[in-house]
Amino acid sequence: MEPEKFVDERYPLSEVTGRIIGAAHNVHNGLGPGFQEVIYQRALALECDQQGLDFEREVEIPVYYRDALVGKKRVDFIIEGVMVEIKAKSAFDDADFIQTLSYLKASEYKIGLLLNFGAKKLEIKRFAN
Repeated sequence: MEPEKFVDERYPLSEVTGRIIGAAHNVHNGLGPGFQEVIYQRALALECDQQGLDFEREVEIPVYYRDALVGKKRVDFIIEGVMVEIKAKSAFDDADFIQTLSYLKASEYKIGLLLNFGAKKLEIKRFAN
């Protein structure tokens, strides 16, 4: 898929998120819905490699309360400085949005993407911190 199709200058890091969304569309178009989340994680990692996108999988983010470390959460990907959470379910629900926004707020990242590969059509939600 053409990444330029997903670039919207109203959003920070739009060129990068456009490339990530394009890669996610390639995965969704190739596999379709119905697989476990880990299958889409592995496929997205392969697609990021193919597209020349720098990424890390399963990145731990520290969670602080009143300057004290109270735990860690693991995000699915950091791709070119964008936090990416993926799902494989029939549709997003409020818990998905809350989780992604909480992870983004706990991190130093400014932009997050929530991608759902389980729906008939790839679902995408952008978040800004």
